[in-house]
Amino acid sequence: MDKDSLNGAESSAKENKKTEDEKPATEKILIVDDEEILRNMLTDVLSEEGYQISQASNGEEAVKMLKEDYYEIVLTDIMMPGLDGIGVLKAAKEIEPGNDVIVMTGYASVETAVESIRLGASDYITKPFNIDQIKIVIARTLQRRVLERKVQEGEFYKEISKIDTITHLFNHKTFHQLLEVEISRAKRHNKPLSLLILDIDNFTTYNETNGYPMGDFVLKQLATILTNSCRNHDLIARYGRDEFAVIIPGQGKEEAALIARRFKKIIEESKFDKEELLPEKCLTISMGLVAFPEDGNNKRELLERAEDTLKKTKSKGVNQLGICGSD
Repeated sequence: MDKDSLNGAESSAKENKKTEDEKPATEKILIVDDEEILRNMLTDVLSEEGYQISQASNGEEAVKMLKEDYYEIVLTDIMMPGLDGIGVLKAAKEIEPGNDVIVMTGYASVETAVESIRLGASDYITKPFNIDQIKIVIARTLQRRVLERKVQEGEFYKEISKIDTITHLFNHKTFHQLLEVEISRAKRHNKPLSLLILDIDNFTTYNETNGYPMGDFVLKQLATILTNSCRNHDLIARYGRDEFAVIIPGQGKEEAALIARRFKKIIEESKFDKEELLPEKCLTISMGLVAFPEDGNNKRELLERAEDTLKKTKSKGVNQLGICGSD
């Protein structure tokens, strides 16, 4: 998911939030019934509750309206000439699965109403109507929609809490959780695992010279390069301000070093705006590579060795790959 999509989804989620105490003033309800008197009665009752009401005199008209507009609730009679209420229900769910359909039925056809529930209807109301019952069923349905939306938003915010807002890679906290899990998995299955820490050379100079917005853009470019260069099951995270981490499951140092050298080559050949202002006239990265279990038997040991390897590597110059234990 790109940043614009995240921001758009987050804004949409915030705008849609409501408390259970709010009086519904914008929910749109479509009433479908071939009896004009009944449609008008329901319109009057529900309009007084603050809902936006539209009417359809038959199933065919209702389907056309559903294709042209969105309604939170469709209130449809079961028994209608032409396309009946079951037909409206099926069409509504095909057009927009998020619609709530409430069916209206006479006492003699309650079995049909129950069958409509099996087909996806949210509730049913029996004729002759009790006005309070109608209000309760509508309010209950909308309340459930609010609760479901809150659950969905909770999952959304839970998901984006794992992501770095600039690069849209996993963030530092999630990286630690993932590394813990992958080390445990490697232990269980007696498999190797490699960890690569990457640091952007002279990134402080780049930021101070070109400004932080351009620095952020470089971070995004590098995130894209890493994502495109990794295998699907490699795990990439923003580890620090100018550092990235790549967890490489199932691969020892030799295989992981090939991946690291590929990163290095692609980044060397990539074009970054204003990189010519850097001391080396080119944006590069330095890397430290370690592997489980030889360089560490747990997360703490592995990270310490990775950071130490990266530090020693950078002390030798820029654009280098350091492999733990190779000195």
